[in-house]
Amino acid sequence: MKRLFATTALAFATFLPQMAQADQALVPAQSEITFTAKQLGVPLDGRFKRFAAQVAFDPKALPASKIAFQIELGSVAVNADSDAELVKPEWFNTAKFPKATFQSSAIKALGGGRFEVAGKLAIKGNARDLVVPVQLTQAGALTTATGTFGIKRLDFKVGDGDWADTSVVANDVQVKFKLVLQGVPAL
Repeated sequence: MKRLFATTALAFATFLPQMAQADQALVPAQSEITFTAKQLGVPLDGRFKRFAAQVAFDPKALPASKIAFQIELGSVAVNADSDAELVKPEWFNTAKFPKATFQSSAIKALGGGRFEVAGKLAIKGNARDLVVPVQLTQAGALTTATGTFGIKRLDFKVGDGDWADTSVVANDVQVKFKLVLQGVPAL
């Protein structure tokens, strides 16, 4: 009987964190992914209207934690002219590459709810290593992850061909995110 109890306790201890992580979910209505690029030196702000995330995050078990997200590139929203242009082959080529993806490979705690999430960002079939600074805050049952990072659009062949001229559209793009999650364990 003791052996059965010990085996059952071990099974719960092993699977309970996984069960808690399985309940983690993005709250899309409260989340956003935005970006700022410069065209002829003038900031141009945009956002993505559709994205998804898979999260299995436990601040007490970072080596086992994973974060992945997908952005539907065709959901880009800047203005009518830019939106029609950005889905074309020279830019996002959404017919061939409908999604950008990020998959974490390591998460490092920095203290005070701050983390570094290392992983691969893939856009338009081009993948690059990326380290994303993330600040987590918790209120009630919700955890908010915020951060800003920069990418070089030409690393991903976004704005290819004639648009590769960085005097017209700058190479640097700032990405900001606010991801509201439910089910994340206490920090």
